[in-house]
Formats: sequence, structure tokens, C-alpha cells
Amino acid sequence: MDRAKKQELVASLKQVFSSTEVVVVTHYSGLSVTEMNDLRTRMREAGAGLKVTKNRLTRLALEGTDCDPISDLFVGPTAIGFSDDPVAAPKTLAAFAKENEKLRIIGGIMGTSVLDENGIKALAALPSLDELRAKLVGMISTPATRIAGVLQAPAGQVARVIGAYGAKEAA
Repeated sequence: MDRAKKQELVASLKQVFSSTEVVVVTHYSGLSVTEMNDLRTRMREAGAGLKVTKNRLTRLALEGTDCDPISDLFVGPTAIGFSDDPVAAPKTLAAFAKENEKLRIIGGIMGTSVLDENGIKALAALPSLDELRAKLVGMISTPATRIAGVLQAPAGQVARVIGAYGAKEAA
């Protein structure tokens, strides 16, 4: 790789580190090309990204960013998962790591909080942003449905009473 490409890679990694909510560092030793492509596809579908990194260049990209404290994690065959949704990348990587033990989660960072493997797994256990939104809408709409039912019940009872008097007079 020539110098210009290395500088371009460092710049793109620096952009990733400074603009995303969460970065997860993994070791991928032993994964086949098909398995890596499957993982990349899953990450893309979840709204996250995955990059195989060169450790020395990654450490250069980390300098001057909030993610600098995780530079010591970049030893061996590393790849980073990243996303703007704090749960998307950890959830996808943890699910893939359960299925395939060749992928190991090493640690990561969310905002300025450095996370170990257990911290990443705890993030993965949280519901995603879309799931939280759905639950919130469900909680908001449930009382409205109940209120409408309660308001309709007296009107229905009044209509039945009037109908009964009407039927009684007709008889």
C-alpha cells in the first residue's frame, strides 16, 4: 500500500471514530471469506459498518479523537464494527459471535466510555432504537384506546335503554 492510500485510510478511519456513537473491536482470526461477507451483510442490514483494519494505521487514526483510549485493543487480526445507533453494531456482532466462535469481541467504546467484552454484550442485550420507539408508541396509544372504549360504553348503554323503551312502547 503506497503512502497516499495509507493517508486516505487513516483519514477515513478518523472520520469513523469521530462521527459514530459506538465502536466495537473484534478479532476475526479463522473466519472464511464467506463468513466475513455474511457478517458484513448483516452489519449493513442493521445500519452498521464493519472494517478490517491495519493496527498501526488505526492507532494513528485514533490519535486526537474521543476513541483514543481503545488504541491498546488493536493487536492481532482486528476488525471494527461501528454504528450511529448505540445498539446496532454490538447486537449484530454479539449474535454473530454466538453462532461463530472464530469471531471474538475484545471491547469497544461508546461516546467516551470504554467498554470491555461484557459491556459490549450488555449493550447488545438492550432493545434497539426502533424497538424502543415501537414500545413507546404502544404505551401512548393504549390509554387512548381505553379512553375511547370507556367513552363509547355509556353511549351504547343509553342507546340500548332507548331502544328497549321504544320496543316496549311498540309492544
